[in-house]
Amino acid sequence: MSSQDIPEENLPAQQGHAHGAVDVADEKNPFADPGLPPHEHRIQDIDEQAARRSERAVALLFTVSMLATVGFIVSYVTVPHDRSIYVFPIGHVSALNFALGVTLGLALFCIGAGAVHWARTLMSDVEIADERHPIEASPELRAQVHEDFRQGAKESAIGRRKLIRNTMLGALTLVPLSGLMLLRDLGPLPGTSLRHTLWSKGKLLVNMNTNEPLRPEDVAVGSLTFAKPEGLEEHDEDFQKEIAKAALMIVRLQPDNIKDKRELEWSHEGIVAYSKICTHVGCPISLYEQQTHHVLCPCHQSTFDLSDGARVIFGPAGHALPQLRIGVNDEGYLEALGDFEEPVGPAFWERG
Repeated sequence: MSSQDIPEENLPAQQGHAHGAVDVADEKNPFADPGLPPHEHRIQDIDEQAARRSERAVALLFTVSMLATVGFIVSYVTVPHDRSIYVFPIGHVSALNFALGVTLGLALFCIGAGAVHWARTLMSDVEIADERHPIEASPELRAQVHEDFRQGAKESAIGRRKLIRNTMLGALTLVPLSGLMLLRDLGPLPGTSLRHTLWSKGKLLVNMNTNEPLRPEDVAVGSLTFAKPEGLEEHDEDFQKEIAKAALMIVRLQPDNIKDKRELEWSHEGIVAYSKICTHVGCPISLYEQQTHHVLCPCHQSTFDLSDGARVIFGPAGHALPQLRIGVNDEGYLEALGDFEEPVGPAFWERG
């Protein structure tokens, strides 16, 4: 059905802009203005039933977008990350990645398709010519812009087409949840894992070099020994994660040289055990000066005094190294008497 087949009184009112006006060319203006072609009304402008069909189509697209967003969230939670499926002609792919890609793509596509279909079938498509104007807006122009905005809002029928408006708002509200769900890929929530290590009561101190449990006589005065918890092996899948928290630095001092009372109580015959992880940015401490009992982090030169509770005496580190309380078991091996009482490594937002 074209607009030529409809009586003039049934056609929508024009917007006050002439179509097809042509200026006459002259010497001053050698190019005539071709004007705009006659406006062709769409079937939705003429038939309210057709307009309602378009409205339902747009609402359907927005509803599908909402369902796809919900499907994205459900897939993220329920589909195992190690499951694969066969997709022709791609082959075997990750089921989780496939589900997330399909649902998120469908959600975004339906929002875009719904907006395009809305604009092409229900919003006004009357061509408007506007003259060039200075960059600075006059009060009249600003008033005209505001009026055009209100006219555009009116022509979009967002107030009258409540079904479109409500489903569009629902789709736009739900689709950002997909991005929030993706934030979980940054890693599992840490919980209290940053506060705890593999050390616990009864865990033997194992020499990192020999992989043998340590006895007090294995640690000489002035020496520096590195240790790990019993049961942690280099071939373990989580070795790097666990050693980054549990790496231990063992030094033997003369008991008379230990200034801190708690440090002396937590030691065994002058053997003290401190975290090897610098409290600045987590570098491994490896330099020991036996005359001063200072240890130095090679990254940024933070210096700690092991004879005085491993307090910071120089550098950017914010707090002392955590000490591990140690003792000797019935077989004469050094053992931990618990875990560190404070988090190891750099300060973090959960530190209390």
